[in-house]
Amino acid sequence: MKNDLSRREVLTALGALGLGAAMSGTAHAVEAEETAEIYGMDLSEARPFSPDLVMEKARALSKSPYRPIPRISEEWSALNYDQFRGIWFDTRHSLWRGEDSAAQIEFFPTGSTYVEPVVINAVADGQMREVQFHLRNFDTTDQFPKLSDEGNGFSGFRVLGEVEREGQFQEYAVFQGASYFRAIARGQAYGISARGLALNTGSSQGEEFPIFREFWVEKPPRQGETVTVHALLDSPSVSGAYRFVIDQGNQTVMDIEFTLFPRKTIDQVGIAPGTSMFLFDQTNRARFDDFRDAVHDSDGLLMMNGNGELLWRPLNNPVGLGVSYFSDNGTRGFGLMQRSRGLDDFGDLHAHYERRPSLWVEPRGEWGPGHVILFEIPADKEIYDNIVAFWRPEQPLEAGQEYSYAYRLHWCDDAPIEGDVARVIDTRTGKRIFQEGRLFTVDFAPHPGLGVDPAALTPRVWTNRGEITGAIVQMNPATGGMRLAFTLMAPEDVKQVELRAELLREDARVTEIWLNRWMAS
Repeated sequence: MKNDLSRREVLTALGALGLGAAMSGTAHAVEAEETAEIYGMDLSEARPFSPDLVMEKARALSKSPYRPIPRISEEWSALNYDQFRGIWFDTRHSLWRGEDSAAQIEFFPTGSTYVEPVVINAVADGQMREVQFHLRNFDTTDQFPKLSDEGNGFSGFRVLGEVEREGQFQEYAVFQGASYFRAIARGQAYGISARGLALNTGSSQGEEFPIFREFWVEKPPRQGETVTVHALLDSPSVSGAYRFVIDQGNQTVMDIEFTLFPRKTIDQVGIAPGTSMFLFDQTNRARFDDFRDAVHDSDGLLMMNGNGELLWRPLNNPVGLGVSYFSDNGTRGFGLMQRSRGLDDFGDLHAHYERRPSLWVEPRGEWGPGHVILFEIPADKEIYDNIVAFWRPEQPLEAGQEYSYAYRLHWCDDAPIEGDVARVIDTRTGKRIFQEGRLFTVDFAPHPGLGVDPAALTPRVWTNRGEITGAIVQMNPATGGMRLAFTLMAPEDVKQVELRAELLREDARVTEIWLNRWMAS
């Protein structure tokens, strides 16, 4: 990959070839039409299928030593970036194309950095058939090396449906690489990713990346919009059985249920992890020589705690690794949000960051005590996904036990929650010019709870280091909402400060709770 290519330029180039559309902001569409009999995927003989099969496989794996997936042949893994761009799936072979189905499935080859082939099964009428890999199902450029099928296979797949209009099948969900998956809703472009599980994130031992080693994709009826995917997860520490029920539309919603079978005791586990990118916005704009006003897939972490309080934590791109823990019991939801929705928020006519989805996690059932954890990793280019957020249970997962979780993922423009308080829409900060201290401003969206008189609102601002002075509330005519401004007076030797702010009206909170970590550069 050339260093001067932005991530969006790379992904658009991939999408133009049909490869990497899992990440491309340009939707890959296929017109529904009758296809000739020579097209389609070869399938194995039919065998009975039930979700219990996946559970039994995961349980059996956990009782045996971990066996890595055999890697592909050297001739395929040796492909460089430009060579790997030279192969893409021939859409005429899409699974269920031209059949009575609301979905079509297309496949990604292994090669280059995708070195672990996964098994993919098509399920219909209670029967499963393994999808067979053949190089003839893919197209290549004239410069693509002559390689054999031997040692290769699938690295993942994408789901297509009639997202924007009837009769046009468009990609809206992708499973590819380790336990990564991503989705978009109507009108969106790919951005944030999710994972089946995070292990040892930020650990000095090194992160462990479980892989979905086998999939079962159920064929939906033509009149349905829901696709069900089953997945078998495996890694040295744990195995697991997953079930995804995917419903696309104005939001793409995934109902996810899974059971984990630890091979060893796990104390650094991440449930429902989201992985995103934050390079800069107005808070750290001065560090980047860039024509754009902001570059990010997500701009904040939103949480609804067990008490029903909404907390907003703007994202940072720190100069050193940042880790934040938010303890809670009975977490109602959390997720990495993209609240900047105007083209002029970014000034980028190509990447369309304003169309990136937010990802909201809604726990189902009782998760108990634990922590929402946010990792912010230093990054100097937008090609790096440097933001990770997930939930971690308070107690470790013990070897030999079984742990079941369920949650709903919303790939959306905004979190689907009832908000009876004003939300944060902007954060700014800078060194004061004519006096000591650092100025912070927090803008809140218009909301009935705020009223129209700033004098009726009481600011409450807290810091763990230093002193807060000059807190004031003003009407912001540009937004129609209220702006809180205050000055942080921190000692010169302080390199990190935690902040919290909110607005009260008659002793009742009328805004989200704003949290922030300021780090000296």
